[in-house]
This record gives sequence, C-alpha cells and structure tokens, in this order.
Amino acid sequence: MPSTPASPADTYDVLIVGAGPSGTAAATVLAAAGRRVVVADKASFPRDKCCGDGLTTLALRMLERIGFDPRPVASWQTVDSAWLRSPSGREVEVPLPRGRGQYAAVAARLQLDNELVKHARATGAEVRENLVFSGLTVNYATGSRTATAHFDSGETITARWIIAADGMWSPVRKSMGHGDDGYRGEWHAFRQYADNVTGPAAHRLYVWFEEDLLPGYAWSFPLADGRVNIGFGVLRDGKRRTKDMGREWANLLQRRHIVDALGPGFRLVDRHTAWPIPAGITDAVLSADNVLFVGDAARATDTLTGEGIGQALETGILAAESIIAGGDVARNYEAQVKHHLFADHRMSAALGRLLARPTVARGAIRVVATNDWTRRNFARWMFEDEPRAAVFTPKRWHRGFLDREGAY
Repeated sequence: MPSTPASPADTYDVLIVGAGPSGTAAATVLAAAGRRVVVADKASFPRDKCCGDGLTTLALRMLERIGFDPRPVASWQTVDSAWLRSPSGREVEVPLPRGRGQYAAVAARLQLDNELVKHARATGAEVRENLVFSGLTVNYATGSRTATAHFDSGETITARWIIAADGMWSPVRKSMGHGDDGYRGEWHAFRQYADNVTGPAAHRLYVWFEEDLLPGYAWSFPLADGRVNIGFGVLRDGKRRTKDMGREWANLLQRRHIVDALGPGFRLVDRHTAWPIPAGITDAVLSADNVLFVGDAARATDTLTGEGIGQALETGILAAESIIAGGDVARNYEAQVKHHLFADHRMSAALGRLLARPTVARGAIRVVATNDWTRRNFARWMFEDEPRAAVFTPKRWHRGFLDREGAY
C-alpha cells in the first residue's frame, strides 16, 4: 500500500508493534535515551496472556535493568526454591540463595504486562492501544529511509525504525514476505489457574517430570494472590492435538502426587487455555530492511523449558540498544542476539533430546540430588542466573561466576 512520504515532524524515531514484555522493554530503553518512540498494540490493557507466569533470574535482571518496580504487581510472588519430581517419583528441593535478592518469581501476565505498559509510558514512550496492524510500506524516497505502518482504523504511523514485537506469527514479518504459514512452534503449552490450594503448592514451586510428557513437564507456580498457575508443556511431535491435551490435562489432575501438592479441595478457576511456543531463534528472521524482530517474533523462547519472558525482555533491550548505538543497526542487533542466545539455544536443544529418555531424566535428578552444591548450582543454572552454555562460550566468563547477587 503506497503512502505519502512523512515530514520529519511526523516521523517517530521508532515504532514498536506489540506492547508485551519485549516491546515495552525496547520502548523504555529508547524513551530513556531520548528517542521519540511509539508503541502500537491491538489490545486494550490490562489484557491476559497465556503463560506459565514464571520469571527466571534472567527475566528479573532484565526487568531491573529497565528500572521496572515490581511492587505494584499484586500477584508477584518471590520464589526461593523449586521442587522437582523425577519420573521415578524421587522428589528433590533445589534452593536458590536467600537474603541476596530475587532469583525467581511468579507474576500473572494480566498484571505484569499492564504495569510494563505503565512503566514505558512513565519513561516517556507513547503507547497506543486498539490499533490492529494491517501492512507496512518501506519508504526509500524520503532522504533517509523510513517505514510507514498501516492499521485497520485507517491510521498510519511513520518511523525510521520498526521493532516487531508482535508475537509468534508476526503480522509485520508476514507483511514483508517472511511469513511461515506452516509454522506451529516447537512447544505446546496448556494452563489454568486454581484457588483454594491447601497443599504445599500454595507456597512451593513444583516441576513434575512426568514420563509421558518428556522432555516436557507439568508445573504448579504459586501466586501471591492465593492462586496457583498450573499446567504442562510438551514438545510438538506431530501427534498431540489441542483436544488430546485436554484429555491429558484431566488425567494429570487425578495423579496422586499432584492432588497431594494442591490439596484435595483445590478449585480450577476461569477457563483453561492452550498456546504454541516458538523456540527456534537460530532459524528465525531477525531483521529485514529497517525492521528488527524481538521476543516471540524472533522465536526467542528457551527450547529446554519453554520459558520466554527473559528472552523477550533481552531481545527487546538489545534491539533498542542497537538503534541507539547507530551504525549498521541490523547487523549489530543480529550479532548481539547470536552472542547472547544462540549457543544457549543449541545446548538447550541438545539437552532436550537427551531428557526425552526417561532413564536420562531419572539419572539427571539423581545427580542433582547428590549434595547441597549440586542442588544449589543446578537451581541457579535452571533459572538462568548465568547463560546456559556459558561454559562453552569463554567470552561470557566473568569474575564471580554463579555468585552474583539476585535482582532487586
């Protein structure tokens, strides 16, 4: 769709499509640096987002890096250990450091994303809701290249750079001819909230490695408002369908160890939801013309755990910093993403293939349970206190490895 070239006064430095964690993180960094930035999202906030609601150390460090204050998030629950259950039934607690900051937390996305939008606005970013993206025109005749985004309302926004933070099936990417209609993600997850939880799950974070889910797992994450987020995630194998997952869900909720953790009187609330998870960043389109892709649009989720908030925040920050630095922005952004995420993705993918075998999963939990050192350091590794594949990437080694203070 052609557009009339915008005058400099009408042109933003950056347009961000999508106001999730990656988009708001990018907006906050850009606004703090004095850039004129606008974020457009199809939703009206607060809005829910299907998610496990878990925040790793990586996610917490990224939130702290953009100056985000978690105190207004009513459901925010700090976690100081995780309880893992092997396919054999062995249970082990893996503790995180206490009294040194936060290394893991749980926060409902309905509240977290809303507060991130408020934070971006308070920093100076313009956030515009209920704008549905419909197309993009790259303008070459304006002296300096810009792009104009079109929305269903008929409105247009022109900017020098576009950050596509618009999810796994990124309409921005599709509009540029880089869509993949057959892509369904690497993971498929299923979750629901529960209340009246009287068992230990009311305050413990559980990860259950069920033999029939490997290399996936089931979880129960506690929230400060008295609920838990309970669900399961599996790697796509071409066999499971959403309706089959519904049957698996009902079966999981009858397993004795899960009922014991929740307490016999727990109640499921609202509806259950299922969603695909993109975890293939090494194969993703990261940039095109003056567009940078971040978060789910860059398939940035951790392929070992299916967790993606930390990676979303990190890619959003890296995109913003690349624009601020100038020069060959797209090339620098891709180099930074490769440096921070590619080795970890490859290692996680290899570990996932191993953990698909029940004997390996059982052996891994036995090793983790060996002593206090293995339990403590596995917890920090699992929650991404350091990059997963840091041992294989010496450029990321630093003094005090696995001994840093937590966030906040």
